[in-house]
Amino acid sequence: MKELISKGFRIRKNSMYQRGTNEPFTISRSKFSNFIDCPRCFYLDRVKGLKEPSMPGWALNSAVDDLLKKEFDKHREAKTPHPIMKEYNLNFIPFSHPDIDKWRQSLSSGISYLDKKTNLIIKGGIDDVWFNLDTEELVVVDYKAQSNSNPVETGSYLSSKFHQGYKIQMDIYVHILRNMNFKVSDMTYFMVCNGEKTNDGFDNKIDFKTVLVPYHSDPSWIPEMIIKMKETLENESIPDYNENCESCVYLACSATLK
Repeated sequence: MKELISKGFRIRKNSMYQRGTNEPFTISRSKFSNFIDCPRCFYLDRVKGLKEPSMPGWALNSAVDDLLKKEFDKHREAKTPHPIMKEYNLNFIPFSHPDIDKWRQSLSSGISYLDKKTNLIIKGGIDDVWFNLDTEELVVVDYKAQSNSNPVETGSYLSSKFHQGYKIQMDIYVHILRNMNFKVSDMTYFMVCNGEKTNDGFDNKIDFKTVLVPYHSDPSWIPEMIIKMKETLENESIPDYNENCESCVYLACSATLK
């Protein structure tokens, strides 16, 4: 039983928040989103070291991401617009920066800044950044691969209950880049690559239809949320169960079983 329990907890102490220390503590974009979803599960993870159940990787989605990055990097190097920018009449080119590769590595580096009010480092890994030649602003872009029978439309895409986390993700990226002293546009884009199901057969390929979904980001809510997150980390007691959290409901129900 001890061995079983030990596998469920984190070993690396720097991944757990220590009250009373002056050392900055890093919060990734995904952990930030976890806090928004459920402060209790966030606290159990970041303070108590209880590991979340692992999830399998999204291999096909990752493959699309990697190929898109290679494709855009060719235009980044040549300082030319990608065809999708021309298709949507956007006077953009891929943004070139010495750290662009680091920005896209969420685990090892990514984009980040130190929030001085809370001593928390907020970080994340972006898919891409474009440059608006008219306004000289950075434009955050997130690649999304999916396979849906319905055509991708902006209204239904952004209003889907499954995509609300995507918008939070974008808000956080815009917030971080602005705190890195970049001029960043409120307008961001989801580059949605939808695997078509209309072909007669597989034939060793999937045809994708790519659509740009514009999202007007609003990071104004983030500073207050960071303060709440810090207060939660400083709590000596575990937050209450969250009835809207599937993990909390599962744990609460399992505790009643004999």
